[in-house]
Amino acid sequence: MTSPETPSQDAISIVSSIFTVRGMRQNLDALQFEIDGDRFKEKFVTLIQRLEPLNLAARLERVDGRLFVLVARFQPPRPSRVWIPRILFAVTIVMVMIDGYFRTVYANKIIPIGDPLQIAVLYTASLIGILGIHELGHLIALKKHKIRATWPYFIPGIPVLGIPTFGALIMQRGFMKNRDILFDVGFAGPIAGLIIAIIVTVYGAYVSPIVPISEAQALFSKSDFVQVHPSILMNGIITLTGRTTEGMEMLMSPVLYAAWLGFLITFLNLLPAWQLDGGHIARATLGRKWHKITTYIGIAVLFGLGYWFMALFILSFSMRNFDVRPLDDISPLSKRRKMVFVIAMALAVLTAPHPFSSMH
Repeated sequence: MTSPETPSQDAISIVSSIFTVRGMRQNLDALQFEIDGDRFKEKFVTLIQRLEPLNLAARLERVDGRLFVLVARFQPPRPSRVWIPRILFAVTIVMVMIDGYFRTVYANKIIPIGDPLQIAVLYTASLIGILGIHELGHLIALKKHKIRATWPYFIPGIPVLGIPTFGALIMQRGFMKNRDILFDVGFAGPIAGLIIAIIVTVYGAYVSPIVPISEAQALFSKSDFVQVHPSILMNGIITLTGRTTEGMEMLMSPVLYAAWLGFLITFLNLLPAWQLDGGHIARATLGRKWHKITTYIGIAVLFGLGYWFMALFILSFSMRNFDVRPLDDISPLSKRRKMVFVIAMALAVLTAPHPFSSMH
């Protein structure tokens, strides 16, 4: 007799129509099918897409060289309240505007850089643009692979005294089917956000004042200008603009500071640690064992660069829920994505704050 929690006859029909079934067993809460291994990676994706509307989920497992599909019911996520991301977005805009306004007011006391309200608008558009395009990259990848997700949840920060936003996140409402998809979704966000950060850097370099080094040193000694460590990539882009010449130094405008935050966000997300975007692509590429190792390496890097809070945050949460396991954790990652992984790790190095370089 079939339990109410056991998958229905529909599941048997769907699995049988996609795979060559060698045998079937019924457990208390799942159906177990032994399947033929021919093109199982592509077929399994099709299976998930057909089962999901029926509130059924499947997992692929290999035991003693034999392939099994386990099908069980799942509780669909509750619809999210659409007003929550909208309110968070509005609050984040306000926090970033306040931060940009007062950064400009303070900078104008040292050297005139422009109207505080106008620059605050540019600063907000720059920073929210980087974060928004980052999340849009994830959404496009999820849509491509037919995975439902929420709108971005922007996280307000502490303006003036800290950073005006702690980034944004989206919540997927579908299944991560295999390693290829886990990789694509993880990589799409940082690369999209990085492109905007590069554009903002170029613009920020052109609107940032240039002063003689001697004058800059005098300004810094009389003020509390924030010192940040730009990445190798950010420094290279500023150099290519031709704005920095011998004997002159660039003072960071709020727009250029937004670009710096964009590079920092990209670096943090590309770290191959925990459930960061880089953690997802490391999990997809290297598997669970090596993903744990790269997580601890990433935490050590953060400690070394002085980002103690982020390091402790990852360390704490990685102890509770370490990684995302795709439903098909058997199929290997494609060769093309393995090469992209090397590029992603190179970008993590190039976007990391360089401890021996500084800007004000």
